[in-house]
Amino acid sequence: MDNAAFLDHLRTQPAYDGQVAHIERLPSRPARYGELDEPLVPRLRDCLEAHGLSRLYSHQAEAVNHVRRGKNIIIATSSASGKTLCYNIAVMQAMLTEPGARAVYLFPTKALAQDQRRTLHGLFCPDLLPPEALATFDGDTPRPERADVRRQGRVILTNPDMLHVGILPNHPSWAALLRRLRYVVVDEAHFYRGVFGSHVAGVLRRLRRLCRVYGSEPQFICCSATIANPGEHALGLTGLPAEVVDDDGSPRGRKDFIFWNPPLIDEKKSARRSAHWESTGLFTELVSQGTRTLTFTHTRRLTELIYIYAKQRLAEVDHSLTKLIMPYRAGYLPEDRRRIERELFGGKLLGVVATNALELGIDSGGLEATVLDGYPGSISSTWQQAGRSGRGQGESLSFLVAWDNPLDQYFMRHPDFFFQKGFENVLVNPENPYVLRAHLLCAAWERPLDDNDEAIFGPAMKVERDFLAGDGQLRERRGRWYLAPSIAYPAQSVNIRSSSGETYAVVDVATGTLMETVESSVAFFQVHPGAIYLHQGEAYLISRLDLTNRLAYAEPTDAGYYTETKEIHDLRIEKVRESKDIGAVGVNVGDVEVTVNVVGFKKYRQFSEEVIGEEPLDLPPITFPTVALWFDIPQKAFARIAGGQLDFAGGLHAAEHAAIGILPLFALCDRNDIGGVSTPLHPDTGRAQIFIYDAYPGGIGIAEKGYDMITELWQATLDVVAECPCEDGCPSCVQSPKCGNNNKPLDKTAARVILEELLRS
Repeated sequence: MDNAAFLDHLRTQPAYDGQVAHIERLPSRPARYGELDEPLVPRLRDCLEAHGLSRLYSHQAEAVNHVRRGKNIIIATSSASGKTLCYNIAVMQAMLTEPGARAVYLFPTKALAQDQRRTLHGLFCPDLLPPEALATFDGDTPRPERADVRRQGRVILTNPDMLHVGILPNHPSWAALLRRLRYVVVDEAHFYRGVFGSHVAGVLRRLRRLCRVYGSEPQFICCSATIANPGEHALGLTGLPAEVVDDDGSPRGRKDFIFWNPPLIDEKKSARRSAHWESTGLFTELVSQGTRTLTFTHTRRLTELIYIYAKQRLAEVDHSLTKLIMPYRAGYLPEDRRRIERELFGGKLLGVVATNALELGIDSGGLEATVLDGYPGSISSTWQQAGRSGRGQGESLSFLVAWDNPLDQYFMRHPDFFFQKGFENVLVNPENPYVLRAHLLCAAWERPLDDNDEAIFGPAMKVERDFLAGDGQLRERRGRWYLAPSIAYPAQSVNIRSSSGETYAVVDVATGTLMETVESSVAFFQVHPGAIYLHQGEAYLISRLDLTNRLAYAEPTDAGYYTETKEIHDLRIEKVRESKDIGAVGVNVGDVEVTVNVVGFKKYRQFSEEVIGEEPLDLPPITFPTVALWFDIPQKAFARIAGGQLDFAGGLHAAEHAAIGILPLFALCDRNDIGGVSTPLHPDTGRAQIFIYDAYPGGIGIAEKGYDMITELWQATLDVVAECPCEDGCPSCVQSPKCGNNNKPLDKTAARVILEELLRS
């Protein structure tokens, strides 16, 4: 596409009001090639040459060389750099030279596994591998076909969930695979972070444990987007050291990356036009011009919302265009997902609105543009999503549409920080006690635990094993630990994508059918009474939430609004892990207990995002242990605030909101992964404090990262508050839409004083 012409077209539209905050023109670059230490077997070499793959990029050759030397590796290069070929070459070489060799490919989504199966089949079947030897095994695999997969499959494409709940607990049926397992490929490894990544680390340790039982020691090949700590992350996931391959030799076409900031509609309050409306406008303009486009959103609800907006706007231009766009997200039935994937990859669809389920390495058929509705939460994910367009050497276009929050607005004012900053650290915590206990129970089902398992699960294993024994869930006999008779098939009750493992069923009252399920950890926020729940473009009102049976009753509605919860957080300190002084300011990190009360919800009008109402909620509190950082307030800040007759409590509250909003700059996390509390007098310390904590039981490492980089966090938070043009505080700096106190009290000026004195200390 002609990027310059399209941008000129946007600037002539009536809705344009200076939204282009920055244009980063990324030049094309040529390929760099490498050589293999030893030639491939002739059949594989000839196959690659027949598909135009005779020359390997430098990072591909380096990766294959490491693997053939017996090393575990992690390849951390840009989107569309050809990481897939790195592991396919190594695996196919083994398939051709080692009779009976097997491999497992792990993908975080079913869509990606299906896409990679198509790629593998097109490259290697039937010349190198009979089609039945290449098998997908996931929740959509028909049960009558599963025995054939176990018997005939040599390359098994699956996901961590199915490995966890379907393969490992039934390992005797998979003995042929485990006995001859040569390689384990962990694709899109950066996706495995936080609670999900910590659970996947537990699953991979259980896999290694069973492989030892069956006499194999598979090599691990991890592939990731560019991240700051690839070697550390591979070690955290697999428990094994890995060689890092990160010198990207792939070519790249020219890309224009536009930072798009919705215009102000209220200068005094610094209120901006809806980012979702702006994203819809860009998406529909691109589709109207015949440009194949993928728009990314943060949540299932926003996917449905923007699809509804776009469909309505396209109908005004040309009704036939409405049939060329679709939403895509988790929760849809398998046949619906497959159909949308086929239509997108085959070019039948011009546009798709999706969650990050399509962020990953799917060859999405030559897309020309991407629209990101809000900063995805990390620089790595931003590049992954933007990289879905322009997957050849042609010209492409990407838009990052800023939300009205501190982090997005920081990037709009500091684009150089984004384009010049190094990538973030990926955080996993396989020793999180809640995660580790769950996988020890699963491991005990698979084979009784013994002291040798400490080498697999780490030094925390014995402590958590003894806890489970004391709780009656494990029983020791002759140096081995068995599951208590009352526990059957524990993997079934462990949801590795959430901290709770429990779900609520959403039922359509009109038909009595199950629509989908929602994790219990987020049920109070998504399916509370009065919530508007969106499903495949249709709106439903949650009329009742049955807490006992975990059922949410949904009724079709034509309400022209959506809902957002309000929460109040409280915190108690359990144990200080570490303390340090930054000048005269004490900074701590430690174990805390958090209580969250969902006290109400706001109704936002569709399209305008105007608040049209609020309602209270009466739900039980959510209490969980986690990890927090907290810090004191300098004495000079007290004096300046008192002298200026400012609101001290409002300053603490505003500084807390802003710091929570900006912390994802330094840790690969989402705003919803963290929470905070501020108080002029905390009962556990007897002084004013600001707390920031991990919003998951047991913690996942975010608070510790913030503790390590506390001065950088203070500086970035001050920049957000000081540079925002509003007078009294707004969503771009110190307001939070989820604040249960209606953002009261807030004092932006006092927050600035606190942050200035923290840095001066």
